[in-house]
Amino acid sequence: MNFRIGLIISLFIASICMVKGQSQDKKIEKLLKQMTLEEKVGQMAQITLDVVGKGQTRFASDEPLALDADSLRRALVKYNIGSVLNTANNRALSREKWYEIISQIQTMAMKETRLGIPIIYGVDEIHGATYTVGATMFPQQIGQAASRNRDLVRKGAEITAYETRASNIPWNFSPVLDLGLDPRFSRMWESFGEDPYLSTQLGVEMIDGYEGVDNNIGDPTHVASSLKHFLGYHATVSGKDRTPAYISPDALREYHLPAFKAAIEAGAHTIMINSGIINGIPVHANYELLTKLLKEELGFEGLVVTDWADIENLHRRDRVASSNKEAIRLAINAGIDMSMIPYQYEPFCEGLVELVKEGKVKMERIDDAVRRVLKVKMALNLFEKPNTHYKDYPKFGSKEFEKAAYDMAAESITLLKNTENILPLAKNTKVLVTGPNANSMRTLNGAWTYSWQGEKTEEFAGQYNTILEAVQKEIGEKNVFYQPGVSYKMDGHYYEDQLDGLEEAVKMAANADVILLCVGENTYTEKPGDLNDLYLSDNQTELAKRLAATGKPVVLILNEGRPRIISKFEQEMDAIVQTYLPGNFGGDALADILFGDVNPSGKLPYTYPRYPNATISYIHKPSEEQKKAEGVYNYEADYNPQFIFGEGLSYTTFDYKNLKLAKKAFTKGETIKVSVDVQNTGDRAGKEVVHLFSSDLYATGITPDVKRLRRFEKINLAPGESKTVTFDLTTDDLKYFDATGKAITEAGEFELSVADLVVRFELVD
Repeated sequence: MNFRIGLIISLFIASICMVKGQSQDKKIEKLLKQMTLEEKVGQMAQITLDVVGKGQTRFASDEPLALDADSLRRALVKYNIGSVLNTANNRALSREKWYEIISQIQTMAMKETRLGIPIIYGVDEIHGATYTVGATMFPQQIGQAASRNRDLVRKGAEITAYETRASNIPWNFSPVLDLGLDPRFSRMWESFGEDPYLSTQLGVEMIDGYEGVDNNIGDPTHVASSLKHFLGYHATVSGKDRTPAYISPDALREYHLPAFKAAIEAGAHTIMINSGIINGIPVHANYELLTKLLKEELGFEGLVVTDWADIENLHRRDRVASSNKEAIRLAINAGIDMSMIPYQYEPFCEGLVELVKEGKVKMERIDDAVRRVLKVKMALNLFEKPNTHYKDYPKFGSKEFEKAAYDMAAESITLLKNTENILPLAKNTKVLVTGPNANSMRTLNGAWTYSWQGEKTEEFAGQYNTILEAVQKEIGEKNVFYQPGVSYKMDGHYYEDQLDGLEEAVKMAANADVILLCVGENTYTEKPGDLNDLYLSDNQTELAKRLAATGKPVVLILNEGRPRIISKFEQEMDAIVQTYLPGNFGGDALADILFGDVNPSGKLPYTYPRYPNATISYIHKPSEEQKKAEGVYNYEADYNPQFIFGEGLSYTTFDYKNLKLAKKAFTKGETIKVSVDVQNTGDRAGKEVVHLFSSDLYATGITPDVKRLRRFEKINLAPGESKTVTFDLTTDDLKYFDATGKAITEAGEFELSVADLVVRFELVD
């Protein structure tokens, strides 16, 4: 009976959705028939807020922010602009100001334009409602990946959607599904790390959190998500932002595509395009990727938006178009639906109108793009409710939401080394807190926090605790000494530092039982984060060596967006804790871990390299592991990371036993059932992440990877408690792609591994 009732309800809901969808389609087609070419092209244009703010130029607005009615009218009424993005003056706004500004824009769009089509407003809210004062800031995605906690990832996205809507913003340029394979890359921390399966799993959780599991983005607690950056954005040869990548068909489908494919299947409404170049072709001009792969093969029916000024870049930077107008032709015909212009919108609008009249862009392509734009606007219910009011969101910035951010930070922080169990520390320990990251809310959060590069964070986050303040709160100020030793420069590159009381810090160590050395990076993203040296800075390295020479135990606390190399002094550190970019509650979570209130459970979402020329992912070919004994050469390029993907210690111990398969041979299409017993053999409760890896022992034509993550589960065990963890694999999980990009599931021998346990089986036709 219950099954029948559930089935009836499901069918009823499905029928309602179908009717609603058909009704929206009719409205869209009716609108399209009414629209002029100029009105259609305007819907395909997106401008930044400063363009319509009062100010001396289009690049900055006066403070306090106010809209310029003439500029707004020119954009919305004369040029029919359909979308606005970003904040003004690179600064977070209050909920009240967001409501004031966006509601004014919507009023003009709906009352002064001929057809009354609302605009769609979008912002990068990548670890919370990052451009709203008082919003809840979560760890950046790289830390969320370290938590391995699907529920917390989804909860964080739900809260971000709620607080974004409380800001009257319905469109979020998130999540980042780029594969963070290269530790040199300036945006590695915006990703879920180097593993395709991990990125896929957490990406879907984030989509479900933003949009709801039924993708009902008309719900005023949900937002439209934007997958980014399609495709292969992080895979640059140089490791620097917006530089060329060369990706083979098998690598593209094996590593870079899975997370996007799963997110599209999860119903994501929009997608943003890679600003770079793949195999010599700028992605914004790549018909094969944007139309043939994305829209036709993957069946993506949503809105395709450019990144910042990337149609213009086809002409001025990438030089595949001899003019801006030619760049517009290439991008729109390739499959772009909306151009993030962001300042000079007139050339785009006028140029695209001319291209259609000249027959160089077909009206069918324009209609397809506008149809996709209108579909998202209708799904968001903007025609009926163009604004959401902050007064309707009483949980904004609440203790409940703060607790979720704290929990994520606590589960993401990763203990990488703990010599002689020096951690946790007793609460009567006298500590020296030092290093450039010790007393900074900016470095705890990273970029995209209250401003693009995060440099304005201190203005808005003063009520939260830095690492220093959290430690003082934990054990009392009388037990804490502080001297930075090194500090970040206020000018120059965002990650430069300078000596600042190093000798004083060394002297103060004499009064401490333990040194908490807080090092890492200042905030950065995109081009400002490009670097030429992956080693931790010389000044911070000197500070670490000098402090280690005092003979006092040193706990190295890493606060960084990518793994900066520490091999010059790692052996002299007694413990190492990776915090990533843990957000406003990272200091509190770290202090609770250092002094034993919380048992760490984070696991590395990437491989931590030991040397600059050894940045090899855990996903690699067997030839990366050639040992010295295998020949006469002294191989310096052997696989030799500082810490391995998935590594992370606990204050308790776990024992793995009885890795079992249901049988020794499976046929294609069968479910492969795997089980393993895990026991907490220590004296305190702890959370453990169980990783299941597979290895294809031999493959035809393509050298298989040494191993690949196929499943993971995070479990909580009391002291002495055991649990049997079971996984179901499909034989599709064992496929690989050949040199042409064709998927192959091949009979042969495979191994499955969990911790140090290995079991072998055969796949037969």
